[in-house]
Amino acid sequence: MTALDSTTRIPALTVPLTDGAAELGRFGGLEVGVWEMAPGTDTDVEADELFIVIAGRATIDFPRTGRRLELAPGDVVRLSAGDETVWTVTETLRKVYIAG
Repeated sequence: MTALDSTTRIPALTVPLTDGAAELGRFGGLEVGVWEMAPGTDTDVEADELFIVIAGRATIDFPRTGRRLELAPGDVVRLSAGDETVWTVTETLRKVYIAG
C-alpha cells in the first residue's frame, strides 16, 4: 500500500467553483486548495503562495516592478507575501495552490 492508497483523491478539475477558492485541506500548516476566476480583471495583495495553472489563460501584472507573467495550463508560479498584483483573466482560470 502506498500513501496515496489511504487518502481521498479529489480531482481538481471537478471541484465546483465559478469564482473564488475551495480549501481542500491543510498540509504542514499550509492551506491547499483550488481557486478559479472567470474572465475579467482583479487586483490583489498576495500571500506566500505556490500554484499550478490547470486550466485557462491570464496575465499577472506587478505594478511596482513592471513585470508581467503570462499564465497557461501547466505553469508553476510562486508569489511572495505583499506582492501587489493585477490579474487579467481571458479564459476562466483554475489553479491548485499551496499558501501560507
